[in-house]
Amino acid sequence: MLVKAGFHNGAVAVDRVGAQLGTHVETAVGGERVRAFVPPPLPPEPPIRMESLLQLLGQAERAIGRLDGVASILPEPHLFLYMYVRKEALLSSQIEGTQSSLSDLLLFEAKEAPGAPLDDVQEVSSYVAAMDHGLRRLRDDDFPLSLRLIREIHGVLLERGRGADRDVGEFRRSQNWIGGTRPGNALFVPPPPDHVLPCMSALERFLHEPPPGMPALIRAGLAHVQFETIHPFLDGNGRLGRLLVTFLLCAQDVLREPLLYLSLYFKTHRQAYYDLLQRVREVGDWETWLEFFLLGVRDTSEQAAQTAQRILSLFADDRRKIEGLGRSAASALRVHQLLQSEALVTVPAAARRLRLTQPTVNKALEQLVKLGLVEETTGRSRSRVFAYQGYLAILGEGTEPLPR
Repeated sequence: MLVKAGFHNGAVAVDRVGAQLGTHVETAVGGERVRAFVPPPLPPEPPIRMESLLQLLGQAERAIGRLDGVASILPEPHLFLYMYVRKEALLSSQIEGTQSSLSDLLLFEAKEAPGAPLDDVQEVSSYVAAMDHGLRRLRDDDFPLSLRLIREIHGVLLERGRGADRDVGEFRRSQNWIGGTRPGNALFVPPPPDHVLPCMSALERFLHEPPPGMPALIRAGLAHVQFETIHPFLDGNGRLGRLLVTFLLCAQDVLREPLLYLSLYFKTHRQAYYDLLQRVREVGDWETWLEFFLLGVRDTSEQAAQTAQRILSLFADDRRKIEGLGRSAASALRVHQLLQSEALVTVPAAARRLRLTQPTVNKALEQLVKLGLVEETTGRSRSRVFAYQGYLAILGEGTEPLPR
């Protein structure tokens, strides 16, 4: 039977004959009986029909390879990575309902954020900290991607902001649900609490011992759905499930730097994303999910590589404009260099970072304003904040908060 998948390229979904679909377990929640879903362990049975995915898999692998090569041509790749991680943190948190902007986050991190929505910004900042913690453990400590590490990352993710009182760093001990006002009218009810650890242990075994020859991108796509289906925490599952994709690809050396983030793709196609996750649970249609996932990897990788090239061009063009100032260009060039890593600055903070006097920094920023490269954002005469608008405009594409 053919059923429309409902995502942007109009692909069709095929029911998998004999698919192992998992089981429903009846459980009591809040005085009502509900049917919770317990997924079968990975890999799927019957096996994924790879022949229908090979062309798209090749395109995605080539695109992610080109993206990984971007790191080798950037003069200072850590600057791009620093800002790009923050864009991903913002997008992933927006999917969960935050209303922060990229400027809010940068101001918060610079401790210069009067009036910023504190809970929202703390939530986004915690996502950055969780990403940093996970990558540090995987790379510097050579720690495996395991249940212990997943719980550690969750602890960092929910350390501050909303959800900080909801069993942080621990698998849930009560029933949760997705959609609806209670489990009885929910769209989906994940496994009961006593099934969470067995399900997660099976997922851990799959991460460590996948079927021979399974491509890394297929493995990551399968693991993401399984994690979201188990929904092992009371809060933060969506954000951690999206981080899991990047951690897996870095752990498998598909990416040298964590430059692939699918949150913008999932945000743009969020209804298709939710529908396809549910379709896997209901009819075992892994192939259509994987097609959607691989399209996201391909398109997101291409967009990220293009973004890096646009930022390189912006920096080079603006540097040439500054060099045209002649003898007074030296200080302005140093401030411009700082703005590449901190797109929002104040005069006192920039003076401290650059070890220049505040009058010198102030004059340099005024020159950058006259050149049209920088804009003062507060309209005040004191505690002024200067923004590198061209840089923020490129990074901010797609980061408008979702409507409430």
